[in-house]
Amino acid sequence: MASGVKPRVKVPKTAAAGEAITIKTLISHKMESGQRKDDDGNVIPRSIINRFTCDFNGESVIDVVLEPAISTNPYLEFEALVPETGEFKFTWYDDDGSVYEETKEITVG
Repeated sequence: MASGVKPRVKVPKTAAAGEAITIKTLISHKMESGQRKDDDGNVIPRSIINRFTCDFNGESVIDVVLEPAISTNPYLEFEALVPETGEFKFTWYDDDGSVYEETKEITVG
């Protein structure tokens, strides 16, 4: 597991049924490409977030494959339709097998 990894998500607390909301995500991660060398000349192993998913009440909203060229601390912003009250589940997958998850609830009123 990479050290210092912290996912952050911003989702509105409420929405109208069928409304498109903006979701913002950021994960603190070094995103090492595997191309750099340390001070001793050794290759620093690749360690990136290679996939991001978001589900709403168990249904896929977005599924993104990330490549080594993505920046440190990847930020993703997207829109989602909210048909009902429920829970968003955000998942980031790391090269080393680590999985980072965050959930946020939204109320439709």
